[in-house]
Amino acid sequence: LPQLIVFSTIQPVMFVILFAYVFGGAIKTPGVDYINYLIPGIIVQSVIFGSVQTGIGLAEDLSKGMIDRFRSLPMASLAVLAGRTLADTCRNIFVVILMTLVGLIIGFRFQAGFAEIITALALTVLFGFAFSWISATIGMLVKEVETAQVAGFIWIFPLVFASSVFVPVETMPNWLQTFAKVNPITVSVNAVRGLSLGGPVATSLLHSLGWIFLILVIFIPLAIKIYRQRV
Repeated sequence: LPQLIVFSTIQPVMFVILFAYVFGGAIKTPGVDYINYLIPGIIVQSVIFGSVQTGIGLAEDLSKGMIDRFRSLPMASLAVLAGRTLADTCRNIFVVILMTLVGLIIGFRFQAGFAEIITALALTVLFGFAFSWISATIGMLVKEVETAQVAGFIWIFPLVFASSVFVPVETMPNWLQTFAKVNPITVSVNAVRGLSLGGPVATSLLHSLGWIFLILVIFIPLAIKIYRQRV
């Protein structure tokens, strides 16, 4: 676990350094410094990538027979899945705090009140929690840990890069903007960015909460169903 936490933090820190100091000079974000634009997106990206560990962990437990041992215990199906997703959420909380500190060190500054900042960070963690249930579903559908790693990331990369994490959606081709604007990552990043920097936030916050609710309503029952079929 300590090694997992360490390596879970290296990747987002590398993204911050690369985009802030390598690409930042070439990316224009009118009305806001790029570092202030970037950090909220990187924080959201970090919890999304972290959610992949849920599926990998469940795939590993299934392959090693750990889940079979749970069958002999008087416990609900939801307990195993909830325990895994909540544990990964706790790790995501640590990553969010760390990435916020890294951002502050390299020049990021909150421009909103304390309540808005806490809401932004809480929304980020909740969004990662929702994505953990998608990852859990994928992890139980595949049969090998290596497959879970590939399957966990292959659908996330298009969502992350076709969003407002790194660049304004308006800079994308028109056909891609249509997808990017309704992308759950875009609306969540916009909400976190608005809460952090004091910009307009009501619409994106409602859309983000709507996506979170929809994901949980669909994937919690689906994950439980697949779990029962697997065990």
